Amino acid sequence: MKVDLPDVYNAATTFVDENIAQGRGGKTAIYYDDQKITYQEVFEKVNRTGNALRDLGIEIENRVLLILPDSPEFAYSFFGAIKIGAVGVPTNPWMFAKDYGYLINDSRARAIVVHESVLPEIEKIWNNTPFLKRVIVVGAARGKGLSYAEVIANASEKLDAEKTTKDDVCFWGYTSGSTGSPKGAVHLQHDMITITDLFVKPVLGMSGHDLCFSASKMFFSYGLGNSLYFPFRFGASTVLWPEKPDPEKILQVVEKYRPTFFFSVPTLYARFLRVQKKYDLHSLRICLSSGEPLPPALFHQWKDSTGLELLDVVGSTEAA
Repeated sequence: MKVDLPDVYNAATTFVDENIAQGRGGKTAIYYDDQKITYQEVFEKVNRTGNALRDLGIEIENRVLLILPDSPEFAYSFFGAIKIGAVGVPTNPWMFAKDYGYLINDSRARAIVVHESVLPEIEKIWNNTPFLKRVIVVGAARGKGLSYAEVIANASEKLDAEKTTKDDVCFWGYTSGSTGSPKGAVHLQHDMITITDLFVKPVLGMSGHDLCFSASKMFFSYGLGNSLYFPFRFGASTVLWPEKPDPEKILQVVEKYRPTFFFSVPTLYARFLRVQKKYDLHSLRICLSSGEPLPPALFHQWKDSTGLELLDVVGSTEAA
């Protein structure tokens, strides 16, 4: 099996524009805190973000680091960069200045979109990142930082996708650095649709009726698919939750939003078992596990407790 794509192809048209073309503009794409964000709003904010980046001098193939918690701004910035032919680089928002200095310089990022909570670490490396030209801050900006809200407010909500090819660079994912310094794994414009159409649809059976929630964050390759491009491919909805993983808080989110798809790692599934009987998990129909080996005993314990099998998927940052 393969996915047939035209030579000229930009992934943002599949994961953002197509939802509007299919009449899903009024449907909720993202649940975030008490917000319900429609696909139409996503489309407009992606376009505004792409235009803002372009207005700030970001060009095709320039890297744009996203140092953000799971949030709507992450989605807008990721697809906004892709739509203008730039390269989004999801990055852990819970690291330190030396880590960011390495990633910014290694990727030669021309811009970063950073949450205000991370700004103190970025300020420590202002003068040691020669390739970095723009710092865009989600929240309160200061120093060299530009306000994300202000720059997109002044940008157009109309944007034609850059005429990239299906084999052009789309985004990078940095490895964890377990075998030395983190390495940027390069993913192409055709990679996301290949995964969704050859795995998510035929194997998992995801559809527009589903609601996804991932305990693994979007700066991980695993979480990026779970929370963003899997549901966006099929007009499904996603719950974005910015906090650090905590078993009871995660299950409270499940109980509140009632997702049908849930994604996590074996370590957390083991911790869920200690407390899950306190929560209503009956909305779940698919549970995926990845990131670590899944012990057979945990597989059986979860099935005995919830009636659901853990689907053990094996992937990597390099292979998405």
